Amino acid sequence: MTDIINIAIDGPAGAGKSTISRRAAEHFGFIYVDTGALYRAVGINALRLGLDTSNHDFVGGTLDGLEVSLRFVGGAQRVYLFDEDVSEEIRTPKASMAASDVSAIPSVREFLFDLQRDIAAKNNCVMDGRDIGTVVLPEADVKIFLTASPERRAERRCAELSEKGIKQDFEKVLAEMIQRDYNDSHREIAPLKAADDAILVDTTDMSLEQSLDAVISIIKEKIAHEGI
Repeated sequence: MTDIINIAIDGPAGAGKSTISRRAAEHFGFIYVDTGALYRAVGINALRLGLDTSNHDFVGGTLDGLEVSLRFVGGAQRVYLFDEDVSEEIRTPKASMAASDVSAIPSVREFLFDLQRDIAAKNNCVMDGRDIGTVVLPEADVKIFLTASPERRAERRCAELSEKGIKQDFEKVLAEMIQRDYNDSHREIAPLKAADDAILVDTTDMSLEQSLDAVISIIKEKIAHEGI
């Protein structure tokens, strides 16, 4: 029996990773780790400093003394930049694009890598991101690649922002989604791709509950099969 169980869920922006991973973690009594939130926090910090988030030297220069952390409050993950809770601010479109920029910077990835690995080494967790199954947790017990069409993902992102009172133009969100897909999959460092042994789940025509059921079923079957 394995002492610690790690579930890696990767996929493009807007695929539903955060919601599905969080609820799957709740189902199994694991902690949920949204690694994308960490990159968003680094990006927000750079934006607040008025920096070009794609400039490696400028962003790299912000890392010395930078404090980014995940805190679990009542079982829910909150993201802190220094001592400020930025859990809501990091969900804006500008934070999403900034995250795509800074995640391509080697020094940023190195800065956050140890934090992510340390959490996984000490906790049963469901961790989502772009390179969890390929780079961060290549030995994860279960690897899932969650995706959906760009149009469907853009619809979901608009609905999510609308619920928070943030109105967005669908075509603008779609264009940003497609651009981020390109950026994430073409970067030199840890590009977005499915691990060779990841199970693909396309949620384009699935409801949230159907997507969640599919992921939970995969995890249960894998754990039972491997005797974890």
